[in-house]
Amino acid sequence: MLVEDPHPPTPDRAPGAPPGRPSDDVAGPPAEDVSPPVLTLADREALLELMVGMRTFEERGVALYKQGRTPGSFYDGHGQEAIPVGATFAMGPDDVLCSPLIRDMGAHLVRGTDLTEIIRHHLGRDNALSRGREGNVHFGDPRRGVVPMVSMLPDMFVVAVGMAMAFRLRGERRVALTFFGDGATSPGAWHEAMNFAGLRREPVVIVCENNGLAYSTPSSAQFVVSPADRAPAYGMPGVVVDGNDVEAVFAAVHAARERALAGDGPTLVEARTMRMHGHGSHDDARYVDPALLEVWRQRDPIATYEATLREAGIDVDAVRTRVLERLDLAVEAALASPLPDPARATDGLFATEEPVPLGRGDAPWSGFAAEASIGGSGR
Repeated sequence: MLVEDPHPPTPDRAPGAPPGRPSDDVAGPPAEDVSPPVLTLADREALLELMVGMRTFEERGVALYKQGRTPGSFYDGHGQEAIPVGATFAMGPDDVLCSPLIRDMGAHLVRGTDLTEIIRHHLGRDNALSRGREGNVHFGDPRRGVVPMVSMLPDMFVVAVGMAMAFRLRGERRVALTFFGDGATSPGAWHEAMNFAGLRREPVVIVCENNGLAYSTPSSAQFVVSPADRAPAYGMPGVVVDGNDVEAVFAAVHAARERALAGDGPTLVEARTMRMHGHGSHDDARYVDPALLEVWRQRDPIATYEATLREAGIDVDAVRTRVLERLDLAVEAALASPLPDPARATDGLFATEEPVPLGRGDAPWSGFAAEASIGGSGR
């Protein structure tokens, strides 16, 4: 059993807290002054509902996996819901996600991808996302501006930078958002993308989900200098944020997006959290000290946010009821769906026509109401 804290304490940080400097520190040149985003009570309720939706879906997904209904394995982001939900909530309807990773189900929910189609995909049934060819985590929804992921995680960062470059060259007010884990900062593709994005001042927001572990390797065995502290070397600010605080993640990514739209280039947002389960359902994570997990369990992003919103007068129980009812209907519909037709296995193998442009995704933050109503963000 691993007894070493993946986030070893320092003189200014208690055991079990995220590594490096306090969460309000900023590495490198300061970002441009940006007015703090305003979250209405309805926005906050939506954030909670999206986080609860992610966790409830993934709990059901684990159950379906254990029942033998899900091919392969199943990957969940228990305890990390604040990062994909908070980050994607800050994205406008014409922005592009490239790409939500294995613990970013909340990003798909924010953008409006149909829940039944997601469940069909995971069950290997015929569906609009992957046509039943992939029953695991490699899916996206181009109709909603969500690019599918691949397992070589830094490579998606390269794609995101290329998209951001296209936005800049075409004079479009659009931003690319990319996710990656702490382990993905070691391969060369990550460094190449960081260098190119900083050099060319591409409009890309770079979100590092530092959950303390790259599969079973703790952060202390991966690098000496944290991802955010490396950002200034590539000519961009590195902002550290509490990855268990959905509003803090939203505010940091909102500021990074505004900076990118102003032509000031990329920002790396390092959201620090802890992976509460194994790498996947096949992994019991026995290499992690249970005491460390208990420290982070007390900082659960959903439980702490629920307590805050209860005090604000939001009916948290009603939110959970809505989520569960929607999930039950989606699972029932997905289980009743047919398997894909083997005769269509080669459809789309070769490109025979021009690609369809990426569509617009949902942008539920009230601050985007004007953009959504006029049908675009300036492109």
